[in-house]
Amino acid sequence: LGILGLVFHFKRQKNDATVTMILFLFTGILINIYLNQPPYEPRERDYSLVGSFQTFCIWIGLGVLFLFDQLKQKISAMGAAAVSLAVALSAPYLMGSQGWNDHDRSKRYIGIDFAKNCLMSCPPNAILFTNGDNDTFPLWYAQEVEGIRKDIRVINYSLLGIDWYINQLRYKVNESPAIDVIWSADQIEGSKRDYIEYKPNASMPDDKFYNLYDVMKNYVGKDNPDNDYSFPVKNVTVPVDVAAAIKNGTVNAIDSVLSSLDFSLPRNALMKNESAVLNIIAANNWKRPIYFTNAGAELGFDQYLRRDGLSYRLAPVKNSKVNTDWMLDKLTNKFAFGNANKPGVYFDEENRRHLGGIRYAYAELAIDLAAKNRKEEAKVVLNKADKMMHESNFGYGLTSRGNMHNKNSLLFLEACYLAEDKILIKK
Repeated sequence: LGILGLVFHFKRQKNDATVTMILFLFTGILINIYLNQPPYEPRERDYSLVGSFQTFCIWIGLGVLFLFDQLKQKISAMGAAAVSLAVALSAPYLMGSQGWNDHDRSKRYIGIDFAKNCLMSCPPNAILFTNGDNDTFPLWYAQEVEGIRKDIRVINYSLLGIDWYINQLRYKVNESPAIDVIWSADQIEGSKRDYIEYKPNASMPDDKFYNLYDVMKNYVGKDNPDNDYSFPVKNVTVPVDVAAAIKNGTVNAIDSVLSSLDFSLPRNALMKNESAVLNIIAANNWKRPIYFTNAGAELGFDQYLRRDGLSYRLAPVKNSKVNTDWMLDKLTNKFAFGNANKPGVYFDEENRRHLGGIRYAYAELAIDLAAKNRKEEAKVVLNKADKMMHESNFGYGLTSRGNMHNKNSLLFLEACYLAEDKILIKK
């Protein structure tokens, strides 16, 4: 229909058709040439061509007029109109019938439920670092539209390398107080401290650990007219006020609490967003809980991240992977599953990735409970996850990015064995 309409357009109104063709080319192939769009993208980027799609729709419409124009010369105008209408409706009918099942979002609430789960994993007044759009926007929606947990400061790690975004942290937002980022607005303006290299200092031997706050404020934060910023050591420490950490819930009374967080920076250079994370940790001084949506911050302190649900807390307890009782309460009483328990709700690949993350959390908690000889509680956890994710919506063997679906399912199966749940093992 579109090609017929294009030909019809040029025959009837050449100048008008030429302008439309220019619009079609500039909003389609030429914009991709101009942007030099790479062939590999994290998802389909056909929305960059949407202008050309809309322009082509003009020709589809004119194609229907072309059919009517040709048919009315052979049959009645009424018959020509009926045939043209039937042909015109065939395209949306075909698209709807073939594409409805994998575009239907009705009853699917995994986006907001995933956000709630992340937020509910955190105690009051927490700082939560997220990664990229899909981790961040649902949480912002939950806070700004539905008013959920507005006390938590959600910080998008992907934006944290930009001076204006760091500067926003200096102000109270909703119920979240301002955050100390150590450096002033002038010290991070533009490209200042975008890239900080490791340059050893002879007066600071590598076999010692140096206070992270002092390093970031008095060495990296020292103004340099040549913009040649560097950090002199890789071994850093964050002192821990043990009494305060127990009082504010950062650690549990039964934990073996460290007097300091000692870790080594893993790279020979720091980008601005990495420096900002370190600054926030150093300046926070354990006053506010600090969380990450990802277990791998990759800045040297991953061994101090402890799972509290769907979020991971920075805690001065080494290699303690699960905060058992806190997580048990959240997973059995607070978590939601986006209607995954209702048959017929469609979850696409990205939604299945988030459901896989929830399944992984339940499996990890169950393994932790079983290891602590709390097998009955582990069974409760596993059966809730199985019940709330109907197999017709989210089976145990689906394809996914990085094959994570099968890895999560195998971990879940391992948890079933450790909990000695024979029914779930067989399923």
